[in-house]
Amino acid sequence: MAMEYRIYKLGFSTAVHFGSGSLTDIGNQLLADTIFSALCQETAADDEIERLVKWAKAGELLLSDGLPFVRETLYIPKPAVRVQTEQEGNSALKKHFKKLKYIPWDKLAAYLQGEIDPAAENQRFRQLGQPEMRTLAAGRNKAEAEPFFVGTYRFHKGSGLYIIAGFAAAEIKQQFEQLLQGVAISGIGGKRSAGLGKFKVKAADFAAEELNVKAGVEPFYMNLSVAMAVEPELAEALQGASYTLVKRSGFVASATYAPENRRKRDFYAFQSGSCFKRPFAGDVFDVAGNGRHKVYRYAKPLFLEVR
Repeated sequence: MAMEYRIYKLGFSTAVHFGSGSLTDIGNQLLADTIFSALCQETAADDEIERLVKWAKAGELLLSDGLPFVRETLYIPKPAVRVQTEQEGNSALKKHFKKLKYIPWDKLAAYLQGEIDPAAENQRFRQLGQPEMRTLAAGRNKAEAEPFFVGTYRFHKGSGLYIIAGFAAAEIKQQFEQLLQGVAISGIGGKRSAGLGKFKVKAADFAAEELNVKAGVEPFYMNLSVAMAVEPELAEALQGASYTLVKRSGFVASATYAPENRRKRDFYAFQSGSCFKRPFAGDVFDVAGNGRHKVYRYAKPLFLEVR
């Protein structure tokens, strides 16, 4: 299937709350399933949601996680493969390598050859932004307002997150871009009602060839999005794989699902940066419980082929 790829830089005008369950969590990770859910929430029509799901299931719409950028430097997840260096016994160096979460895209080959300076890269990555603990208030009026703390992250000027998206047709790209612009106004992540998570979008073409990197190593596929294989392909996907699992949960954002707030079923997925000997297709999974309609969890991989 011929795919057109584009890159979308999200420049955040407000702080964000990307937590993992607690209001005081502070993170800068925006995962592909959160992006897909935001697109679905932006369109209120059930038939349009089903159309998005149909495109995604067929691999006609692919999304990466929201990955960091600092000015012109694009970052990708640190590959979940062991890297040998000339200073294997250097404990300080090991700590710096362990602290690395993302590496510059154009330094992937150097990283895999053990030729990167992890301490310097960790220092540069601090230019992305900074965590903040904010105090908000909840109540029907000022007199009844109860203060509470929210963990947020504020991206520095010229920094933010980017999404790589793939489209099998112009119609899919048009619908995605229209919905993404709506999400930019509404905000993404937690506490949008308090004005968090708003951004502006800057789009550019992205060559499919960029998803292939020559690094002089044994070939592998690294996923750039949170993803999970379906049952028939799971055993093969796990052969020789190096991966980390991440637990995805949360509440259903739908007024028609149930009269009260209900949680989605917990879902375990491969974290971006996981590496596989063979690619897999993944799926959009139904994680509904006993509500009135389906609840979707996007878990399609967008692979970076490294060889």
